[in-house]
Amino acid sequence: MKKLSLILALFIVTISCKGNENKSVDSLSISTEKQEPKLKRYEVKSGIINYKSTIQGKVMGSTITGTGSESLSFKDWGNIELVEEKSTTTTITNIFGKKNTDVATTHKISKLNNGESYHVDFDKKQIFMRRDMAMEMTKTFAGGDVNKTGKAMLEGMGGKIIGNEKFLGYDCEIWDVLGAKQWMYQGVVLKLEMTTMGITTIKEATSAKFNVNVSDSNFKLPDFPITKEEGFMDNEEYEDDMEDIDANMEMLSNLSFEEWKKMALDDNEDEEMQNMSEEELHQTYDMIQKMVKMRKGN
Repeated sequence: MKKLSLILALFIVTISCKGNENKSVDSLSISTEKQEPKLKRYEVKSGIINYKSTIQGKVMGSTITGTGSESLSFKDWGNIELVEEKSTTTTITNIFGKKNTDVATTHKISKLNNGESYHVDFDKKQIFMRRDMAMEMTKTFAGGDVNKTGKAMLEGMGGKIIGNEKFLGYDCEIWDVLGAKQWMYQGVVLKLEMTTMGITTIKEATSAKFNVNVSDSNFKLPDFPITKEEGFMDNEEYEDDMEDIDANMEMLSNLSFEEWKKMALDDNEDEEMQNMSEEELHQTYDMIQKMVKMRKGN
C-alpha cells in the first residue's frame, strides 16, 4: 500500500534528518548476509499463489471497469519472491453526450532477492534495481520478526482484526486497514477488498499451495539490462548510516507528537505527507514510536 511505504520513508527521515541531513532517504541498504536472525517475511517457507482481480466504479463522471491476473511465487520464507501482474482497464467517459472509451493494459514484474528489489519496465525494456524498504525496516527494527513488525505497522495505521474465516481451505485472519479488508494466512494475503474514491477493487486467490518445491524458473526475469537506481548504497555505507540512526534514536523517542509533526512537515517535501490529516499524522507518529521501541529492544 502506498501509505505504508510513505510511513516507512517518514520513519527513516525523522530518525536521520538531525544527525545525517546530507544522506539520501533512498540510500539505506543492509547486509542481508550479516543480519541475524534471518528475516521471515511469511510464516510459511514457500508458496505459489494465483490471483484474479476486478475493479469497478464511477469517479468524476467516468465509469471504470477492469480485470486482472497475478501470480506470486516465493521461497526461503519470502526472501526470494517474484510477482507478475497483468491487467486491462476500461474507462468510459460521457461528456456533453460524447462518449469516449479508453482501454489500458499493464504488465508488471517485481522480484525480491534477499533485500534487493527488481522492477521490470516493459515499455523501456529495462530493469530497475533498488533496496526494498519494507524488508530492510523489518530486519533492522525487529530482528526479522515479521509478525511483530507487520502487526505493529497495521495497528499503527489503525488496522485491527475483525474476524477469522477459511479461504481456499486456509484459516485466515481478516484485517481491516484504512478501509481495506485483507484475508491473511501466515502473513500472505489471499483476498483483498477495497473501495477508494468510488472505485471498488477485489483481489482473491484462485489457487494457493504452501511449503512446496518452487523451481528457480519461477524467479527468472526478462533478459533486459539492469540499472541501479540513484542512492543504492553498498553494505559498508549502510552500516555507517545505521550508526547515525542509533545516535538519534533517543531523541526521536522523546519527541512529543507536536514536536515530531513540526520536524516531519518542515523536513519532508512529499505532497502526500503534507496533505495528511491530523488523525493520519497521529497514526504515523504512534506507529513510528512502536518501531523505535522495537529497535531499542522494548
